[in-house]
Amino acid sequence: MKISIDRLQAVARQAILNQGHSQNDADIILKIIMYAQLRGNNQNVIKLVGAGLPANPNAGEIKVIKDTKLSALLDGAWNQGMVVVTEATRIAIEKAKEHGFGIVGTRQSNSATGAIGYYARWIADEGLIGFVFSGSSEFMAMYGSYEAFFGTNPLAIGIPTSDNPIVFDMATAAIAYYGIVSAKTAGEPIPDGVAYDSDGNITTDPAQALAGAIKTFGGYKGAALALIVELLTRPLVGASRNEDGTKADWGNLVFAVDPELLADDLESFKKGATDLIERVKQRKKLPNVDEILVPGERGDKFYEGVMATGEIEIDDNLWHELQAIAKS
Repeated sequence: MKISIDRLQAVARQAILNQGHSQNDADIILKIIMYAQLRGNNQNVIKLVGAGLPANPNAGEIKVIKDTKLSALLDGAWNQGMVVVTEATRIAIEKAKEHGFGIVGTRQSNSATGAIGYYARWIADEGLIGFVFSGSSEFMAMYGSYEAFFGTNPLAIGIPTSDNPIVFDMATAAIAYYGIVSAKTAGEPIPDGVAYDSDGNITTDPAQALAGAIKTFGGYKGAALALIVELLTRPLVGASRNEDGTKADWGNLVFAVDPELLADDLESFKKGATDLIERVKQRKKLPNVDEILVPGERGDKFYEGVMATGEIEIDDNLWHELQAIAKS
């Protein structure tokens, strides 16, 4: 069904508040979830249903536990992941603007960080080049295995241009975890060949996939990239494990780079980036290709379309569940 964006935002905000978050944290979470929703990204309001994003009642104050002029390590104190990575991004931008480079790691955050393209775009909008890596619970198998071990291990890169920034945001999984959750909520199958059941058989049943493991994209190459993200978001930032070896928290890494460390100046870099993008888009097209798209462009077009109408399509089951949470 189609509903107004304003109505969706109001219901989603109340659903977040009903899961125990403060007004300030709810504003942050809502902004990032709606960023995804309005760009056709599955890291959207689906996150609020099912297990949801309940606030940790033992959450404390986010603290910098290691600090240099170029780096910081944050103890998330079990705050929601989007709140923790928002603070990490703010600090990375601040350090990069002052010293040319800023790298910030986080540990001990509570649950998902949302669409990490949001943070990469924020960095790019500040005239910096941004890199974001996020770890999570065990959802995905290593190449050659069917046992969940990695998170879906997304990475995002934001690059400023004279127009909209280039925003590359991808999970290293063959399908995003919330893509499976969305399919389960809608009562639909997932694509063939992207997930295993608990016995190692390929399945299109989202419930069986959630009990099994997601495959990495691109075979061993995707698995290698997933391993790199795992290394950057766990041992590097000191993420912790339970006694049985399973993950106890989420680890994340953000860094921002001033293009002027290498480029003559920011504007010449933006101009060069824009020129390169325009040349890419002008290449000869294959049959049935109307336009060559660059990273972030599909989401920008989706955003422009829904904002022009003020309405957005949402699955009926998802909308009913979201309303129920908002009223609980």
